[in-house]
Amino acid sequence: MNFRFIILAAGKGARMHSEIPKALTPVCGKPILQYVHEAVMRTGLDKNPIVVIGPERISLCESFNGTCTYVVQEEQLGTSHAVQVTQPFIDKQTDAVIVLYGDHPFVSTQTLQCLVALHEQKSVVITMMTTTVPSFEDWHHAFLYWGRILRDSNNDIVGIREFKDATEQERKIREVNPALYCFDTKWLWQQIGEIKNVNANQEFYLTDLVELAVAQGHKIYSLSIPSEEAVGINTPEELEIAEKICRN
Repeated sequence: MNFRFIILAAGKGARMHSEIPKALTPVCGKPILQYVHEAVMRTGLDKNPIVVIGPERISLCESFNGTCTYVVQEEQLGTSHAVQVTQPFIDKQTDAVIVLYGDHPFVSTQTLQCLVALHEQKSVVITMMTTTVPSFEDWHHAFLYWGRILRDSNNDIVGIREFKDATEQERKIREVNPALYCFDTKWLWQQIGEIKNVNANQEFYLTDLVELAVAQGHKIYSLSIPSEEAVGINTPEELEIAEKICRN
């Protein structure tokens, strides 16, 4: 199978209170995006990953001598929209796309290879990563506001509930969504325009594709990853957590 990687890095990072673009924020002296880029390159599956940037058109990969194709997301309409703008840049020979984030530094090459293997083995429309935390205390508090993985009595994934939209009972679920996915390309482009922005933020969530797939009768397969690999950086506090993980 032919795979392409999409790295979403259009966020302004306002909560970081920094002049540096969020994706270039250093963790242990290295930009966040560089960690992601290197993990992708080591898979050997995509030598020119797509990096989605904002209308400021800041060149990110050049800062660490990385190779990538830039796609501009002119309006910040959500993660689904960010993926949708890459469609003209992905050729028809691409069987699957893997969506990563420019603020998740620790997803390993091995984990990416495991996701690829699972997707190839199961031949499904969505394969995704999840992580389960022991609690939402101490440094795991960083995961409190993440979407919760909803499963049925057969332990099959039936949806993802964003924290803002979740009930009190759903918020107790400890399996959370790092929003790291592998999509069958043909299915993705057929369905992505169906997503609605009926949620607290009025954004087009990539997560809604999961419920869409389930409604169509597709089974979603997941790969459980260590919470350290799932860490995202949106605040100075989360940067501090990442620095500690990196040092350890």
